[in-house]
Amino acid sequence: MRHILAFIWKHSFFFLFLTLEFIALILIANRSFYHRSVFSNANDNFTGSVLTSWSGITSYFSLKQENKLLSAENARLMQLLTKSQVSNDTASEYVNDTLYKQQYTYTPAQVINNSASRRDNYIMLNKGRRMGIKPDMAVINPQGIVGTVVSVSENFSWVMSLLNKHSRISARIERINQMGTVIWEGGNPATGTLIDIPAHVKVLPGDSITTSGYSNIFPEGIMIGTVEEITVDKGAHFYTIYFRFSADLNSLRHVYVVGNLFREEQIELSKKIINGEVPR
Repeated sequence: MRHILAFIWKHSFFFLFLTLEFIALILIANRSFYHRSVFSNANDNFTGSVLTSWSGITSYFSLKQENKLLSAENARLMQLLTKSQVSNDTASEYVNDTLYKQQYTYTPAQVINNSASRRDNYIMLNKGRRMGIKPDMAVINPQGIVGTVVSVSENFSWVMSLLNKHSRISARIERINQMGTVIWEGGNPATGTLIDIPAHVKVLPGDSITTSGYSNIFPEGIMIGTVEEITVDKGAHFYTIYFRFSADLNSLRHVYVVGNLFREEQIELSKKIINGEVPR
């Protein structure tokens, strides 16, 4: 404290000058409209800059909450898409209901563990049984499909990534409407393999590969990847097609878990066909 007082006393004339200068500026501003407006604008600019900086700081720390709200809103919008619904319109029966019934639900989740360098890769999500997550639910992100839920606990779930030797996804080449199966043969986490496409059809680099909708897990038309290379062995009847995944499976943060509300009904109907029963 003594050093501060000594410093002020040593420079007392300088501080007296600043005080008098400040008083003079106030007197000028009060007597002159022009000077008053200049000082007012300067003050507004300073205050605005401070508030803008503060807003940027507070916005940064609220990004986590903003991302949660955005994910929830995206999930709500996805459920409004007709791809997430099943038609209820028939020529023989009229029901006082909307044309479409909800078929798929979308639950936002965060990736808390992920691998892409192994032969069998898995992803852990921060949502589990308590949030309605079950095995055999699809997992997607805005760029495309990610994998399938294989195990759940109360608060967490494990997802079998597309980058897994056991992964098999029913797919379609959009342009020619040809069905095949997506697998991963290991190695590059950015590329997959499409098999079971007949060699007599014309496949082109750049063709889009999407989900076929033939499974009871993935909705139809979700992006999987883009064709890069087409090969066929001599005498073979099917292509081996290499494509680039649309989703970056090595940098996943936020995903959606997709539930099929009619899955049990579809499974039961399939069992009747397998057992030779006539469905009624």
